[in-house]
Amino acid sequence: MSGQWDVVIGLEIHVRLALDSKLFSGASAQYGASPNSQVSFLDAALPGTLPVVNEKAIDYAVRFGLSIDAEIPEVTRFARKNYFYPDLPKGYQISQMDDPIVGRGQIEIETEQGTKTINITRAHLEEDAGKSIHDQYDDWTAIDLNRAGTALIEVVSEPEMTSAKEAVAYMRAIYNRVTFLGICDGNLQEGSFRCDANVSLKPQGSETLGTRAEIKNLNSFRFIEKAINYEIKRQKKILAQGESVVQETRLYDADKDQTRTMRGKEDANDYRYFPDPDLPALNIITDRLDRQRAAMPELPEAKLNRYMEDWQLPEENARQIAYDVAMAKFFEASQAQTKAKPADNAKFLITDFNALLNEQDSDLADSKISPTDYAGLMDAMASGEISRKIAKQVLDKMWASGESAATIIEQQGLAQISDSDALHKIITRVIKDNPDQVEQFKAGNDKMFNYFIGQVMKQTKGQANPAQTKQILEEQLNNE
Repeated sequence: MSGQWDVVIGLEIHVRLALDSKLFSGASAQYGASPNSQVSFLDAALPGTLPVVNEKAIDYAVRFGLSIDAEIPEVTRFARKNYFYPDLPKGYQISQMDDPIVGRGQIEIETEQGTKTINITRAHLEEDAGKSIHDQYDDWTAIDLNRAGTALIEVVSEPEMTSAKEAVAYMRAIYNRVTFLGICDGNLQEGSFRCDANVSLKPQGSETLGTRAEIKNLNSFRFIEKAINYEIKRQKKILAQGESVVQETRLYDADKDQTRTMRGKEDANDYRYFPDPDLPALNIITDRLDRQRAAMPELPEAKLNRYMEDWQLPEENARQIAYDVAMAKFFEASQAQTKAKPADNAKFLITDFNALLNEQDSDLADSKISPTDYAGLMDAMASGEISRKIAKQVLDKMWASGESAATIIEQQGLAQISDSDALHKIITRVIKDNPDQVEQFKAGNDKMFNYFIGQVMKQTKGQANPAQTKQILEEQLNNE
């Protein structure tokens, strides 16, 4: 064997639906409540309780299916997935097996080699289990059933990714899709979006897949990349020694940057799926499909095209905004209130504003600066009242003080110097104070022109109007 291997990766992404109540009970599904305070009789598996499907969960699953051009069946069914775990009171999970609510679909991802289509096998509805807490007591495991019964859709990809970077790109694509659709809040820290990664290696060019290991419960884009890369190295080492990879479920330890065995990997028959007798088959009628098509927001692909065609944004900037739900909302809200060119707005937002957010460990969803106030800053820059350099300073002051751009510019005298006579006097003095540089410029050293621009900006603390400064400086230097 040559030792050359093809990497094969498939992802199972669990998307917690942004619902007020659980999938089959009326108990609250809000995150963060005190332990076991949001548990209905059904969630606790008391005898005689019966599940009732949350209609909004059906709508959200259908909406997701439509967004990936998936097959939506006329009839979908729920099944019982049987296994024992302390935080699963019923001893089974209500899920879907043979007739999932979303069939085959696809989504595009951006890779280093260009655009790639990843096929989605299915997406099915299921209830989440509770939570086992192992670090609260020395000798006991605590159980919190608040999460039990929370609605999920599990999105299962084909094993078509060939690197950790591709897996991250796919995970981001699904993340962007469900947050744009408004069916998931996307909070990774709260477990609203998490992933299981199936990783295997096969001899280069072979059609036969290798034995896979599943890495469970990854809820970070950075961790999924690190976990998959570690797992690839681990399996390569095993195969290079002539040994066989064991099919198993593994956990990723972020502190040690390694995966470790959790349990043997189950197959579908281990779960003894059978139709849930308490839940009848559900007909997906045309009216429901039509309502969800009508409720569909503009998707990132459409935004990208609109930004490029209608607003002439460079593709790189347009893509960065279009595929970020918070940034797209902020950009469009601010652009509706400013006379600045969309391309200038986008550039400042992506670079300067984004840099400020990173410094403050914040994001646009929690920004102290509203789209309206940001639009005022863009207007001041577009009109020439302030330069871009001064705009950065004003942005910082807006964040710190909560005041508008107009107030800060007026109170601190930050408006550009556009008075022609004042600029003439400043430039005349700069030229007089730098005779050696004047001679170098006359001798053909064009770099000296930027030196004089810098001196003028230094004298005016960056407030000289750039266009006027350049024009006057050219005139005066050429007349020396």
